[in-house]
Amino acid sequence: MDNHKDVSALSPPLVAPASVGGGPCVHAGSPLALMLTGLLVSAGLFSIIFFVSGGSHFQDPLFCVFVVFSFTSIVDLIISLEEDGFISGFVEVYVREGEPYLRTAHGIMICYWDGIVHYGLYLAMMAAIGQRRNYRNLGLFWLGSLMMSIVVFLLGNLIGKYSSDLSPAFLLNLPYILIPIWAGVRLFQQPRALPCLSPEKVAEEQRKCLYQRPQDLGLILLLLLIAAFTFFRGMVVLDCPADSCFEYIYQHEPYLRDPVAYPKVQMLIYMFYVLPFFCLCIYGLVLPGCSWLPDWSLVFAGAVAQAQFSHVGSSLHSRTPFPYQTPEDVWWSFLLTNVLYALGPQLLALRCLRCPAFFLPATSASLHGGKKHQ
Repeated sequence: MDNHKDVSALSPPLVAPASVGGGPCVHAGSPLALMLTGLLVSAGLFSIIFFVSGGSHFQDPLFCVFVVFSFTSIVDLIISLEEDGFISGFVEVYVREGEPYLRTAHGIMICYWDGIVHYGLYLAMMAAIGQRRNYRNLGLFWLGSLMMSIVVFLLGNLIGKYSSDLSPAFLLNLPYILIPIWAGVRLFQQPRALPCLSPEKVAEEQRKCLYQRPQDLGLILLLLLIAAFTFFRGMVVLDCPADSCFEYIYQHEPYLRDPVAYPKVQMLIYMFYVLPFFCLCIYGLVLPGCSWLPDWSLVFAGAVAQAQFSHVGSSLHSRTPFPYQTPEDVWWSFLLTNVLYALGPQLLALRCLRCPAFFLPATSASLHGGKKHQ
């Protein structure tokens, strides 16, 4: 029985492919058969892609990562659709016995995000690799989204109501942190697509004061509001005794009290990691030459987009126990604040991509301008 529990707790990318389709090995309940079938399916997928592409795409090792993760995205979409009752008979045994926390509202929402958004990103990046185009920006957005998803999910499982159901095989989820870190290093090492801007144009843009850049001024005000809201919600989940915190957690976002712990972990990550980044973003919008901001704005845009989708969806999902669901009379204020929260980092990333001159270091602009006039 212990062996059955250990192997069946493997993460979806390894075991769930075997359970899709409801083959005999699934109903027989053999964990070894599930694992071997999953490995064979993955190996077969690699072989088909390798022979179809002639091996040329595998010159970029990230192509292999995107192939495997795109396959798991399909599995996650099947899990979410089955848990919401749109389909049946595919992964019920695996989810019930292997990873029951995927049946929570948060588990369902991250499966939707992985099966739709991440899958679309994988297809776009694989197409870019095939056409030898730059996919660095898409990759950085994906990196932030995936890291936020897996970190909140794993920490919530470790400290939440499902912590007693974990087995040592839960450590097999570690590759889903290690592989994205390795992929992130490779993405940051890829050359940036520098815009065709002369040093004069860059210098002119960087000489502008803040009042001459109304878009940046608006972004700073929005980021200040988001930062204040981040700090407030962090204090709420830390059980701040203030009346405003008590009223908010009971009347506006009772989901923050859910014992699954995902919302609490999410708010603490916001407070200790995302909040300092917002402060750095404000600094980068005031002072020119912060060349790190365009890349990291994409990473945090992906992270916040994924986090807000999961948080809002879980707060309203029927799988969340009724006492922790968002009350109907505050739906509009809840949606407005959380949508604006998600929108801020997206607008920042868009601003950095569309008008990057303010963030370029003077040396890079000079070198690029010199090459252009040669």
